[in-house]
Amino acid sequence: EIEELERRYRRIEDILPLSPLQEGLLFHALYDERAADVYTVQLVLGLQGRLEPAVLEAAVQALVQRHGVLRACFVHDLSRPVQVIVPTVRIPWQQVDLSMLPAPAREQQLSEWLLQDRGRRFDLASAPILRCALIRLSADSYRLGLTNHHILMDGWSLPILVRELLTLYGERGDARALGAVAPYRDYLAWLSRQSRPEAIAAWREALAGLEQPTRLAPASPAGTTAQAGHLTLSLSAEQTAALTQQARGLGVTLNTIIQACWAILLGRLTGRDDVVLGITVAGRPGEIAGIESMVGLFINTLPLRVELPPGQRFGALMRDLQDRQSRLMAHQHLGLAEIQTLAGLGELFDTLTVFENYPADDLAAEAQGNDQGLRVAGIAGHDATHYPLSLLAAPGTQLRLRL
Repeated sequence: EIEELERRYRRIEDILPLSPLQEGLLFHALYDERAADVYTVQLVLGLQGRLEPAVLEAAVQALVQRHGVLRACFVHDLSRPVQVIVPTVRIPWQQVDLSMLPAPAREQQLSEWLLQDRGRRFDLASAPILRCALIRLSADSYRLGLTNHHILMDGWSLPILVRELLTLYGERGDARALGAVAPYRDYLAWLSRQSRPEAIAAWREALAGLEQPTRLAPASPAGTTAQAGHLTLSLSAEQTAALTQQARGLGVTLNTIIQACWAILLGRLTGRDDVVLGITVAGRPGEIAGIESMVGLFINTLPLRVELPPGQRFGALMRDLQDRQSRLMAHQHLGLAEIQTLAGLGELFDTLTVFENYPADDLAAEAQGNDQGLRVAGIAGHDATHYPLSLLAAPGTQLRLRL
């Protein structure tokens, strides 16, 4: 199989296994190659100042050369799927000039261009699975669109990349100003050392006695696709402070309260007192050196079972929920498909809750700019999941909820 890969790619830097979620995302990408891929992620940076496009392109290229994970492609027709890291790639770079248009038309054209770009699928077997576009809006106002497949990296990785990109721009592509890279390979090596039998036993115990999955959406005909829509709600600063104080008083995290409230809602909608929801976990174990600065896909999607006895008090439910998750924390590396097989009930859930605990504020902090007179003036992003219903909670002075 290695010889076959060498025939296909000629030059190979490394061959690595996939993380559990990477395997899941690869499956979804291959399941219907004609439909839009909901796991195409787009980050849009607003840039203001004296920008040199050629220098920024060189910085992007240096960033990709620095992180092997950004040069990965994915092969599935072997005895097991692998990711192949190629030594060099050329990132697709496009420049678009909308500065001659009047302001309303300019914004409309920008939105339409970004939408069309998100609709272009990646060939996961061919690196790079990342492309960039620099869109000029005026003499000193630009948008930099970074579009990639989610299989490459998670949200925590984005502030790292933005910070390094601005540094590389200031150094005109010279990476010596940055420290050594903590490679994603170290995380995959850690994964391979974890005890699968212990994880299986823990998940089997957690799901013991579960009689049915928790699914809200009706079954859709094969091949049915739809665009993701979003509803957002921001709690007031006073509401957020009160909720945070409530969590502290109960000795639980804000994330636990969000999950418990969602579970109670699922119980009421389905008429059940034993429900399962999907959760996304960060998956960055603290014992790996440099884990906080690694770029890659560390998150995992897992089932969260919540039993809702009618007589249980709210505080007791919170603490029980957090205790259960703490016991499973050492086993969050197991893949969702394998966990669902243990339960023997098919897909256990069709709703997902995500608590954005990565340092998103770091992105805003980069707005201070650099010595080259360039600053980040705004940040926007687009992502979605294949689940019919997802709830994203973004903490801050005002807790933001996106349905």
